[in-house]
Amino acid sequence: MTTTLIIVAVIAILVILFISKYNSLVRLRNNRENAFADIDVQLKQRHDLIPQLVDTVKGYAAHEKETLDRVIQARNGAVNAKSIDDKIAAENQLTSALAGLKITLEAYPDLKANTNFLQLQGEIADVENKLAAVRRYFNSATREYNNAVQTFPSNIVAGMTGFHREIMFDLGNDQRATLDQAPKISF
Repeated sequence: MTTTLIIVAVIAILVILFISKYNSLVRLRNNRENAFADIDVQLKQRHDLIPQLVDTVKGYAAHEKETLDRVIQARNGAVNAKSIDDKIAAENQLTSALAGLKITLEAYPDLKANTNFLQLQGEIADVENKLAAVRRYFNSATREYNNAVQTFPSNIVAGMTGFHREIMFDLGNDQRATLDQAPKISF
């Protein structure tokens, strides 16, 4: 009788531990998805501003059509991305295209003084700052989730229930390469 009670107690403790770890993983996954929803809000605002910026630039830099087209294509790819992984990849391409546009703009001093351009540039800078903040939060949520998925004993529950490691929202290889170069400063 005592052995049966001990076995039942051990099984009950294991079931409670399993349920607790499973619920913890669900909370962490939901927190990560909520963090990405915050990124989506900022990305939507970014995507809405880009056509306005491109139209403003087109008036000044008509012969820079290739750069502007690349920005629009990258923006459209980012808008149409469905999964979190696809959105991360598309946003990295858009960030790279915007960097190319920024370099192109340096050749147009009149444009840089245009009031509409300055306002759009300020709004995009604000969105980019907010985007950086929500990306940090998303990566923190992803790190916490990944730690839970990969550490004992929750990794056992994760493996049994289909939880797996997720990717971070990082700069991507193109942006990382530009960070290795010293910034160009000209007067």
